[in-house]
Amino acid sequence: MYSRFTGVLALILALVLPALTLSAQFRGDAYGNLYDSETVSLLKEHVSFLASAQMEGRKAGSEGEKMAATYLYDALESCGVDMVSPKEGDPFGIVTDSDTLISRNVYGYVPGYDKSLSGEFIVVGARLDNLGTLVMTVDGETVTGTYSGANGNASGLAMLIELARKVSTNSLLFRRPVVFAAFGASCSGYMGSWYFTENSFKEKVNAFVNLDMLGGGEGFTAYTSSNSDLNALLGSMKGSLQPAIPVLTAAEPYPSDHRIFYAREIPSVTFTTGRYPEHNTVKDTPSILDYELMERELEYIYNFIQLLSCTGEEILFNPALKEEVKKISAAASPGVVSYFDCDQKPMFSNSPDISKFMKDWVYRLLKYPKAAVEQGIQGTVQVSFVIDRNGAVRDVQVVRSVHPLLDDEAVKVISASPKWRPARVRGEKVSSSMTIGVEFRLRHKGERGRFGINGY
Repeated sequence: MYSRFTGVLALILALVLPALTLSAQFRGDAYGNLYDSETVSLLKEHVSFLASAQMEGRKAGSEGEKMAATYLYDALESCGVDMVSPKEGDPFGIVTDSDTLISRNVYGYVPGYDKSLSGEFIVVGARLDNLGTLVMTVDGETVTGTYSGANGNASGLAMLIELARKVSTNSLLFRRPVVFAAFGASCSGYMGSWYFTENSFKEKVNAFVNLDMLGGGEGFTAYTSSNSDLNALLGSMKGSLQPAIPVLTAAEPYPSDHRIFYAREIPSVTFTTGRYPEHNTVKDTPSILDYELMERELEYIYNFIQLLSCTGEEILFNPALKEEVKKISAAASPGVVSYFDCDQKPMFSNSPDISKFMKDWVYRLLKYPKAAVEQGIQGTVQVSFVIDRNGAVRDVQVVRSVHPLLDDEAVKVISASPKWRPARVRGEKVSSSMTIGVEFRLRHKGERGRFGINGY
């Protein structure tokens, strides 16, 4: 009897132990999901869908971006968010040199418990779109690659959904209402967040929390544009037990939608893990993300949002630096007016349509760096510049980088621009500033034309 039992036991162990060993070795596969927490499983589910092949890189104005918007709507609604935008998103147009594309924002809110603060909002946002697809000819064959954007920015969108779930579940802990927003066409000059602040959301925004690339990279950081009030709130959290603590940085780790809110003097903080080797490449897939890190970041950001919502102190826009920044700006660029604030917009070749400048100058002279083609680098470089009162282009600088090779080419072409007809305010010539997106796109052999996004 004993020998029969030990024989059966040995047979069971011989079958089971190899399976356990395989499970330990391949925890990244289906067996590995058994070890995931509920939050990690949900984060993986969101990223897997948003970075899937059917999204085709979620390019602004594409069906993939539209599908992603619908997914965000359904996910936020299921979390208990009161949705404000339509199911397919709040649409807005992007004018190009040949067409008008329709992008979209998705947003809703969770009410706060303090009725006296019902008109003050905390906005939590993440960019919805990415770069789309890459088409090249390799050895005579057409090859299509997809910029899946798992870390950039399916990671931020996944965090947005799960933050909404936690805030909705614990809404009685939040004094102020919290808005959750996904911004379309962020890669095209932050047009979604601009449309959101200019046209969709006119209520008072106390602070903006931006989520962009949170799946691993240079390290968990918080960037506040040196806002002392936000810095103080972040510093106060160091005294409590937190699953992760971001490094507070004074240097912008990555240009993102916070720029639009900052331009409107809304205190803003961007949480990010920064750039990573797969950034803006076809290798940015769900497998590169650190989901356990994301779970820890999620808990910290949730705690920070609760602190923002419940603080009794008004959060001011850069109170310590505001006057100094004004003086520096006035000395460096006296009388520079935003493109949108001009009564008569600056004109290139007698046309106020920026697409004419893009088509007749930028894309006519732009040369795709050979090294960038060989490395498959593409994307939209955001470049700001000033057109002075004499019509000359000056102060050209990159505000959203793709790669030094593309950045330098965009700056070179814009810097060489002939004179414009200057803008006017109340009939007087003024210096005006604008930002445009210069797109570098690898195309089918023989395909004509470049796609250019209008700037602002």
